[in-house]
Order: sequence, then C-alpha cells, then structure tokens
Amino acid sequence: MRSRILLVPDGLAGDRVDAAAARMLGLSRSYVGDLIADGGVRLDGARAAKSDRVKGGAMLEVDLPDEDPGVRVVPRIVEGMRIVHDDRDIVVVDKPVGVTAHPSLGWEGPSVVEHLAAAGFRISTSGAPERQGIVQRLDVGTSGLMVVAKSEVAYTVLKQAFRDRTVDKTYHALVQGHPDPFTGTIEAPIARHPGHDWKMAVVAGGRASVTHYEMLEAFRGTTLLTIHLETGRTHQIRVHMAAIHHPCVGDPLYGSDPALAARLGLERQWLHAVRLGFVHPTSGEYVEFESPYPDDLQRAIDIVSAD
Repeated sequence: MRSRILLVPDGLAGDRVDAAAARMLGLSRSYVGDLIADGGVRLDGARAAKSDRVKGGAMLEVDLPDEDPGVRVVPRIVEGMRIVHDDRDIVVVDKPVGVTAHPSLGWEGPSVVEHLAAAGFRISTSGAPERQGIVQRLDVGTSGLMVVAKSEVAYTVLKQAFRDRTVDKTYHALVQGHPDPFTGTIEAPIARHPGHDWKMAVVAGGRASVTHYEMLEAFRGTTLLTIHLETGRTHQIRVHMAAIHHPCVGDPLYGSDPALAARLGLERQWLHAVRLGFVHPTSGEYVEFESPYPDDLQRAIDIVSAD
C-alpha cells in the first residue's frame, strides 16, 4: 500500500471528494468511491466521506495498492480531447471537462500539455517547464477551446495578444434567473476571497476585470448567455455572474442551486468556451474556431428548453 498526497487546485474547489480525487488521480469515480468507503481517503487529516466538499489548497491523502492498474502514467492521451486546428506554429484544442491546461503541484489528472506530448506534438519550450507553450488556461470544470503555441515566435506573439486583449474569447453560460438588463457589462475587480482563499471574489483593490454578456435565449428560471471577456482572471465569469446574483448553473462554489443542477444532470458548471478568434501569429490573418456543446451541456439545454 502506498499513500498519495494531493493538493486540491482552485479549479476543483467546491467539488465532492470522490469527484476531485478521481480527476486528480486519473481514476474512475466509482473506484475512488470504494477507496473512500474503505477509509482510504483523508481530507485535511480526517477520514473523508464521498459527499464532503473540497477547498482549494486542501490536502487529500489517498491510500492506493502498490500495483494499481487504474493509475495512468503521463504523458497520456486524454479521452475526448479534439484537435481543432494544427499548423507549424499553433495547435487549437477542444478541451473536455476534468482536464487542466498543464500539470501542477498535487494534480495527477490529465492535462492538455500531457495529451499533446503523448500525441507527438512538439510545442514551444517557452514558459515554465510544466506549462511550455501554454498562452491561456481554462478551469478544470470548464470545457472548450484553447490555443497552444508550437513555435517560439507564436508563443511570444500570442502572449502579447492576450495581454493586449486582442483575442476574441467567447463563452456560452447557462445562468440562474434572468439578468436585468439582458445585455450588459460587468466591471468589478477580482481578487482572492478575503474569507475563503480557495475562492475568488469581487474585492476592492483587486485586479481590473471586465465581462460583457448578452442574452441568447431565456428559459423558465434560467438564461443562456453569450459572454465576451476583456480580461482573463481566475474564475472571472463565475465570479462576475454570481456578483449580479445569476450564478452559472451547476456551480455551487459561487451560489448556484444544487437541486437545479441535479435535475439537469450536471456535475459541473454550465460554462463552455465556444469560440476563439485571433490574428495568426505568423501569417497575420484573422482565424476563428468554434466548439459545439459537449453532451452533458447539450442535455441540460434540451431539458430547460422543454420546460
């Protein structure tokens, strides 16, 4: 028997222990559930229950058999990862939920970087060793489009484009209630939550953050929004929508209704990076890519549409 000690990343804050440990270890949720039932998982030193919720920075200790066929070796191919575009300088991926942009301390689940390595892609060596080529990130619980730099020129140009806010980052979000007005801009600074360091919040003196939203369709009790980001702060959309009292459906960390998420069959926030547009770093041409809704998000839309 061996013990794995994991530090929960901010992107999994609010998840159940079984779901968080499964994603971090690359194991099935049912397998982790069995470990929890046997007392093999501890949260901050105390025996965990499957329904316990984790915080960012919390410590999970997981007892695993010495020979565990379920533990995946990285680099690894990530099921559901789709290559949308590939050329000499960039690769655009459609990231599934439960995948990080790059490996980090305590995270043993899949990442975009590891998938590209396993698939034979040679990416830029710029950036920290564990995040080479990464010019943008999406939360673990958010799916959709990401661009990764393959050449050093592409890395430099794209990083500057994100800093200059010239990249079109478009998301769709299903939120609770009906924002008033249906179209608007949220300008509110974001920083660590003063009372909960695993969360972000609107905080005076935080980093300037700007979110534009527009209604796509209103349903009974929910609204589907198109969201454009000027800035790219951690959890920005989730924090800003919660700040105007319309949290993303399926996001209990920021105040959504768990009963609604359960009715829609959601185990994560309804938030998807649906479109990504930018000037190509070497050709100078504007390129744009789109991503369809994943199955779980589409099922939720089908249900609210039928209400």
